[in-house]
Amino acid sequence: MAPSERSGPASAIGVDVGGSGIKGAPVDVVGGAFAADRVRIPTPQPATPAAVAATIAEVLGQVGGSGPTGITMPAVVRNGVVETAANIDPSWIGVDAADLFGTALCRPVAVLNGADAAGLPVMRFGAGEGHAGSVVVVTLGTGIGSAVFAEGTLVPNTELGHLPLHGGDAEDWAADSVRDREDLSWKHWAQRLEQYFELLESLLWPELIIVGGGVSKKAEKFLPHIDVRTPIVAARLQNESGIIGAAVHAASHAG
Repeated sequence: MAPSERSGPASAIGVDVGGSGIKGAPVDVVGGAFAADRVRIPTPQPATPAAVAATIAEVLGQVGGSGPTGITMPAVVRNGVVETAANIDPSWIGVDAADLFGTALCRPVAVLNGADAAGLPVMRFGAGEGHAGSVVVVTLGTGIGSAVFAEGTLVPNTELGHLPLHGGDAEDWAADSVRDREDLSWKHWAQRLEQYFELLESLLWPELIIVGGGVSKKAEKFLPHIDVRTPIVAARLQNESGIIGAAVHAASHAG
C-alpha cells in the first residue's frame, strides 16, 4: 500500500455502487472493518446519474454519520469524472461524479473505480499485505473488475475485465453473472476463468492473483479446478472490500 493510503482520519464512510446493489457502511480504516452494519439498496434501473445519486443519499441516510465519504463507480474514473459505463447507464460518460455526489449529498466525496477500491484493503489488510511484487486483484460479480499493484502502488483504472476473449469482452464470457445466467457448473466456469487468468499472465506476468467479489466466499468450489503458473488465492474480505476501500481512499484524501 502506498504511504498516502495510510494517512488520514481513523474512520470514514464507504459506498460501493455495483451493477445490482448500492452498499454503504461506516468503516474503521485503521483496522479495516465495518464500524456498523452494512446497508444495501438495489441499484436503480436504469442506473442514471440522478437515480444513483438519490439511492446513495438513501443509503447514507440509513448509515448516518458525516465523516469523509468515498464512493466507488463500476467505471473508469479520472479526476472524479466517469469515462466509461459498462455496467451502468451510458449517460454517465463525461459526468463529474465527485461534483454530482458532493452537491446531492451536501458533503465532499472522493470517487474512484470500484475494482481499484476493492483492491486497496486486500493489499493493506488481506492476502496482498506485505507483498512487494506485482499483484492483480480480480473481482468477480456482475462483470470482472481488476486492480493492479506494482510494489504495493495502485495502477488505477486497468479495467482488465474488458480484455478481448472469445470474440468479446472477457467479462461477457467469464463473469460470475454469466455462470449464474448460463447455469454453468463450478468446474465448467473454472475452465473459463482459467483461460482468462492465462490471458492476464501473458499480459502482465503477475506474481500473485487474488480473487475477490462475493463469489470468493465459495472459492473452494472453483479455484481448485484452475491450473495456471501464477499462485491464486481468495480475498479474505470478499464483497466487503469495495466499501472498505472507498472509505480508506476517502480518509487518505480528507483535509
